[in-house]
Amino acid sequence: KTKLLNTDGKDIKTKRKFSNYSMHVEFMLPYKPEGRGQKRGNSGFYQVDHYEVQILDSFGLEGLNNECGGIYTKRKSDVNACLPPLQWQTYDVQFTNAVVKDGKKMKNARMTMRLNGIVIHDNIEINGITGGSRKDPEGTPGPIKLQGHNNPLQFRNIWIVEK
Repeated sequence: KTKLLNTDGKDIKTKRKFSNYSMHVEFMLPYKPEGRGQKRGNSGFYQVDHYEVQILDSFGLEGLNNECGGIYTKRKSDVNACLPPLQWQTYDVQFTNAVVKDGKKMKNARMTMRLNGIVIHDNIEINGITGGSRKDPEGTPGPIKLQGHNNPLQFRNIWIVEK
């Protein structure tokens, strides 16, 4: 039997902290035809609880930085690969945390991400944390956060392999 995580509108965080990893997560967006913009299943998939990748019903939309696959407020995805709501979708990520030495950031975090098997970010640098993140400095290990954002999303088949 498949086990599902339902956000019930609340955040879900790992107990363990991570830094460099490969991760797979499957999610299903709710059907909210009356919603517009950020009111269509809004959620986030936070890398080390510092960098939000948007989860949102963006099927057929432009693919902006606040739509599904966007690095929230920082970078839009290279292509909008979002499926319609009520279908299982996948994120596959290769993440390398920022490098800090003696309190100074030497390298930005880097990420390659696929949405539904299509590369939407190819080894990109992420310059700075996104809103709604933990307050610890960049480069520190952190939890993976699945944001509820008051929307009933479902998640399944989640795994992480540390590098």
